[in-house]
Amino acid sequence: MADKDDVKDGKNFSPDIPAKQEPFFLKGSGALDWGMQNRLARIFNPKSGRTVMLAFDHGYFQGPTTGLERIDLQINPLIPYADVLMCTRGALRTMVPAATDKPVVLRCSAGQSILTELSNELVAVDIDDAVRLGACAMAAQVYIGAEYQHKSIANVIKLIDCGTKAGIPTLAVTGVGSDMKRDERYFSLATRICAEIGAHYVKSYYFEPGFENVVAGCPVPIVIAGGKKLPEMEALEMAYKACDQGAAGVDMGRNIFQSDCPIGMIQAVRAVVHENEKPEKAIEIYKDAKAAMSGK
Repeated sequence: MADKDDVKDGKNFSPDIPAKQEPFFLKGSGALDWGMQNRLARIFNPKSGRTVMLAFDHGYFQGPTTGLERIDLQINPLIPYADVLMCTRGALRTMVPAATDKPVVLRCSAGQSILTELSNELVAVDIDDAVRLGACAMAAQVYIGAEYQHKSIANVIKLIDCGTKAGIPTLAVTGVGSDMKRDERYFSLATRICAEIGAHYVKSYYFEPGFENVVAGCPVPIVIAGGKKLPEMEALEMAYKACDQGAAGVDMGRNIFQSDCPIGMIQAVRAVVHENEKPEKAIEIYKDAKAAMSGK
């Protein structure tokens, strides 16, 4: 109980100074509750308005893919350089050090594998477990135009509804089947649907031409997926062009952990995303780290 002795009336109210109301920096998030905004401000850097998410959730449907055979050896050394970790609860509990202070976006969809129809997913994490793990956001796929489109949309809606009660944002991840055309029409449709059903931000793919129109037409932030492994320079060029055209950062996996110098590559990506470094200069960060690694 507070001590009642020596209670002093307040005097310094500064009535001549209007109360300052800080606008929230992130697109489409100004009306969210404090808890939602706080978690999003951990995911996105308030200074740059962008994020470098390190995705290593691939095992939930791909198994031990190249570069993720040993998360403790291949991913944990990269954690200090990432803004956010995108992973499953199994990987988080078993292989990510609990002392890690990075925000976590929790993969919450599952139910299929590379041997089956990818769009046939379900919600695989209960909201109580997301809260228990301290997740800053929950993520699930949306497969627009796929066989189980309706089910995947329902999964994301379920996360949005239960996450809102707990103050946890939802990331909708646009899944694209092999028979779908990766163009402006498709991604305009997919990202807008994700935002309209209430997703707080969207993960999509970079494409040309028309990416800037997709970003403009989506009322919440878009981060780009790294996609398949590219040569390092091409991956940096993709990240630069996406951010230059309005993307709020990247969620990269294979283009980092499958690089021959993952630490150098994630540092180069950070320079592009947060410092607007041109790819031609950022690639030198990667090359210098690779040279240093070879010299050991």
